[in-house]
Amino acid sequence: MPRGDKSSYTSKQKRQAEHIEEGYERRGIRRGEAARRAWATVNKETGGGKKSGSGRGKKVPTASSRRGGKIGGKAAAARPASARKASATRGAAIRKRSAARSAAARKASATPAAATRKRSAARQTAAARKAVATRSTAARKASAKKAAATRRRRAS
Repeated sequence: MPRGDKSSYTSKQKRQAEHIEEGYERRGIRRGEAARRAWATVNKETGGGKKSGSGRGKKVPTASSRRGGKIGGKAAAARPASARKASATRGAAIRKRSAARSAAARKASATPAAATRKRSAARQTAAARKAVATRSTAARKASAKKAAATRRRRAS
């Protein structure tokens, strides 16, 4: 199913998204962004497309819709587009600086001991790859699963 395909959504979910989108547009948010937020809200409340499979007929919490309706509508709509764009640009710059700082901190915290551990891990992975070439398919899959778990554990 291609991204953006709404065929697995019920007609009620589509109506909900349409109403939410209209509300955002009324408050001055552009059409594409309003649609994105509307579908994100429907997904959060209903857990995605409900057309097939089990799990229909359950109560749906509407906290997300209430929150969206309460915050940031009138003030944002009252501001000119240039002011909204300027604050968005400032926010992007702040996020960029923050990302650069955290990358620098990560680089600074990389000690020689950590570099040695990385090299030895790379050697072990190379040895494991060589050993995998001679094993059966089932054994290869099990080994790959174990290696992935180890990488995840080391990354965190």
